[in-house]
Amino acid sequence: MSNDLIFRLKNKEDKAFAELIDTFGVKVFNLCISFTQNIQDAEDLTQDIFTKIFQSINDFKGNASLATWIYKISVNQCYEYLRRNKRLKRKGQKVEINLAEQKISTEMTSNPENILVNSEYRTILFNALDNLGEKQRIAFSLQHFQGFSYQEIAVIMEISHASIESLIFRARRNLMKELDEIYKNYYA
Repeated sequence: MSNDLIFRLKNKEDKAFAELIDTFGVKVFNLCISFTQNIQDAEDLTQDIFTKIFQSINDFKGNASLATWIYKISVNQCYEYLRRNKRLKRKGQKVEINLAEQKISTEMTSNPENILVNSEYRTILFNALDNLGEKQRIAFSLQHFQGFSYQEIAVIMEISHASIESLIFRARRNLMKELDEIYKNYYA
């Protein structure tokens, strides 16, 4: 992100805020949906996050990238969401994958067979991710789906680099076990 955008955001320019949403909106939504597993809640949470970003942009000091700062706010807001809802809503509702795919997938093809297969894989992956602990799921998602480095994730999650390495290692191991179990049950 350019310093010009940050300057314009700090001057509360509407066009700058729209540019920020264009750049980060889908990515923040994807993060939110990994926490909420509910489209409406993810949309509401995404809106709350961007409102908080807009209101607190003057607190951005540039010690980390704007993206890292945004994700730090996003993760904190998502944790707050979970604390407020005490996981009841998250465990009680599953994402309607067909609706979420429009925002989550950037690689959809027009081939109906590919869309169906991708939808099934996404459903399996979301279910497996849902069984990870919160910190494992977030660290894994930030690294694999958002492309952050371990160091950036450590800043976002406010834990050590070594802890991030451990979380992602355990997340991969747990996902492999979960997916292996699903595969065995499916093809048994």
